[in-house]
Amino acid sequence: MIKTVCGYCGVGCKLVFDASKLKGDKEYPINEGKICSKGSSELESIHTKNRLLYPRMRQQCSDDFTDTSWDEALRFIANKIKKTRREKIGFYLSGQLFTEDYYVANKLGKGFIGTNNVDTNSRTCMASAVVAYTKALGEDFVPLRMDDIDKANLLILAGANTAEAHVVLHNRIKKAKKSGLKVVVIDPRFTETAKIADMFLPIKVGSDIDFFNLISKRMIEEKIYDENFVQNYTNNFELLKDGLLCMDSETMLLNTGLSSEIFESFFKLYKESENIITAWTMGLNQASQGVDKNLALINTHLLSGKIFKEGNGPFSLTGQPNAMGGREVGGLSNMLAVHLGFDEKSIEKVSHFWKTNKISNQAGLTATQMIDADLDLLIICHTDPVYHLPNRNKVEKNIQNIATVVEINAYNNSETSAFTHIQLPAAPWGEKEGCQTNLDRTITKQEKLFSPSAEVKPDWEIFQLIAQELGHNEAFDFQNIKEVFEEFQAMTKLNINMDISEASYDELSEYGFVWGEKIKHFLTPNKKANLFFVQNKNLSEQMSEEYPFILLTGRTRDQWHSGAKTRTPKSLLKYKTLNYCEIHPEDAQMLQIENDDKLRISSKRGSIVTTAVVTDTVQKKTLFIPISNRDINYVTNDLLDSQSLEPDYNHSAVQIRKIEF
Repeated sequence: MIKTVCGYCGVGCKLVFDASKLKGDKEYPINEGKICSKGSSELESIHTKNRLLYPRMRQQCSDDFTDTSWDEALRFIANKIKKTRREKIGFYLSGQLFTEDYYVANKLGKGFIGTNNVDTNSRTCMASAVVAYTKALGEDFVPLRMDDIDKANLLILAGANTAEAHVVLHNRIKKAKKSGLKVVVIDPRFTETAKIADMFLPIKVGSDIDFFNLISKRMIEEKIYDENFVQNYTNNFELLKDGLLCMDSETMLLNTGLSSEIFESFFKLYKESENIITAWTMGLNQASQGVDKNLALINTHLLSGKIFKEGNGPFSLTGQPNAMGGREVGGLSNMLAVHLGFDEKSIEKVSHFWKTNKISNQAGLTATQMIDADLDLLIICHTDPVYHLPNRNKVEKNIQNIATVVEINAYNNSETSAFTHIQLPAAPWGEKEGCQTNLDRTITKQEKLFSPSAEVKPDWEIFQLIAQELGHNEAFDFQNIKEVFEEFQAMTKLNINMDISEASYDELSEYGFVWGEKIKHFLTPNKKANLFFVQNKNLSEQMSEEYPFILLTGRTRDQWHSGAKTRTPKSLLKYKTLNYCEIHPEDAQMLQIENDDKLRISSKRGSIVTTAVVTDTVQKKTLFIPISNRDINYVTNDLLDSQSLEPDYNHSAVQIRKIEF
C-alpha cells in the first residue's frame, strides 16, 4: 500500500494505491476517503498510447520528429542557451509541476542563466488573486483553510463552480450545509453548484466590482462595519469611504442585473451571519479588471473585520495541484523566490544563497507575453500554451517566430507539439515523486507508483541536466529529489513568513505540512491591511450589432485542460460531451436553433464549430462553452488585466450562426 496525492485540482486529496487500484484515504482530513471521478481514474492516464517516451528533434516544424539521445538533445539546448542573450530566453512552466521541479527551473533561469522570463500557466488563472492578496494583505497569503468552512455561517461562492472544479471540496460544503451553513452562489450561469445554494444571485457578466462595492457602501452607510478593526488594522479607509459614498447605489445595482428584492434578501442574510467566507475562482480572476474584482471582494472582509478569525476570510480557490507551490518557489516572472521580489535587498539575499551574481533586477516576461516577445529560445514544461492562451490564431502565428521551442512533456499530443523543435520525455503522475501545495497551504507529497517508462525523466532532473551541460555542476548537484526539497526548505528561511523548516520530507506523504499557521496578522510594513477604492471601468470587450453575445468559458467535472490525460478513460467521457454551447431558449428560438444543431461561434479573432444545448441555465445574450473544447481559444479575447497580466477569458463578444446541411 502506497499513499500519494491526486494530481488534478488544488484540493489535494490523499489517495491510497493498493493492488493496482486507487481509493481515497479515509484518515486524511482534507478528503476523508472521498475522491472524484478524475482522481479515481488517474491510473488509466499513465500507460497510454499518447505517451512521449524518447527525446525527439527536428530542424523545422514541417519536418517529422526523429528520435535522438538525451546527450544530443541536452547539448543542443545548452549550446543554444550559450549563444542566446538572456532576455531572449524564456521558461514557460506549469502548476502541475512539483515544487522541486519549479525550484530547479527557477534557480537555473533566474539564478544562473540570468533571465527572469520564468513564468507559469498559473498566470492565466491565479495571477489576479496573487496581486490582490499582495496589495491588500502585504504578501501572497491565503488567510484561511478549507476546514474554516465547517465553522462558517455563510459561504459566498463568486464565480466559482465547485461542483465541477473542486468536487471533493464541494462535497465538504454540502456536508457543512447539514450543520447549518448557508450558501450563496453568485454567477451569470445557474451552475451545478447553484443547485445546492440557499440563494442564487444571477449577476450580470462583468459586474462583480459593482456588487462588492455595493456591499461595502451599505456597510459604511449603515455603520455596520467594524469600526475598531478598521481603525486599528487597516489603511486608506477614508479614501475608500469617500469614493464609495460618491457612487450611486441604484446605478451599481442596475449594473449587476439583480433586482432590489434579491439584493436586499442577500444583504439581510449577510448582516445576520457572524462568520463569513467568500470564495472565488476564474469568474473573478480571468477578467480585464481581475485584480480590482479581488480587491473589491477583500474590502468587504476588511471592513467587517471578518478575517484572521475562524470561519472567516477571502478564499481564493486554486485550480491546479501545485499552483500554490509555484507561487511559493518563485514560479512567476514578477517575483524572485520565496515571495521575494527584485529589490536590491532581496536580490542580495538570494544571490548569496545560490552563490551567483547573474540575477537581473528587472521583472521578466509573463506567460501571456512570451509568445509575442520574439524570443530565440522557449522551454515549455508540462503545459500547452497553444491550447490555453487566448486568441489562438495570433498565438500560432507568433510562436513560429521563436527560433527554438523545447517541449518537456509526458504526452506527445499537445496542441503546442506542432510548433516545437525538441521534445523531452518527462515522467507523468505515478512515475515520479515530489511535493505540491494545495489551495490552503498544505504541503503534501506524491509518491512514485511505477518505474519510469522507457527514457523518461523527472522534470527537476531534466533542468539539472541542462544546468550541468552549461557547466553549473556544483550548484546543480542534487542526488535525489529530497535534496532539492531540503535546499528549497533552507531557502524559505530568507522570508520569515514562508519558513517551512519544520517540515519533514519523509513524513509529507503521510501527514502533510501546513505553512503559515502562525501568521495571524497582516504582512504590510505597518501590519495593517490596505483598503482600495476600485470602480468598474467596463474594460472588457462589449457586445455589438455584429457580435451580440458574450461568451463564458469554464471547466466540466470530468475533464482536465486539453484532455491529454482525461480523454483516455471512457468513464470520463460519459458525464458531459467535450464540445457544446449553452444558449438561452429565447435566443435559440429567435435564431431557430434547436438542441444538437451544429453552430459556428465567431469573434473578431476566429471561429469554432460546436453543438447547441438549449437551456435556461445561461442568461439571454450569453453563451457558455467548456474549455474541454480544444479549439475554444480561437475565439477568446487576449485583453489582459493591466496589473496581473491575466487574460479576460470570460467576456468575449461573439456571434452565433446555425450551420445548415
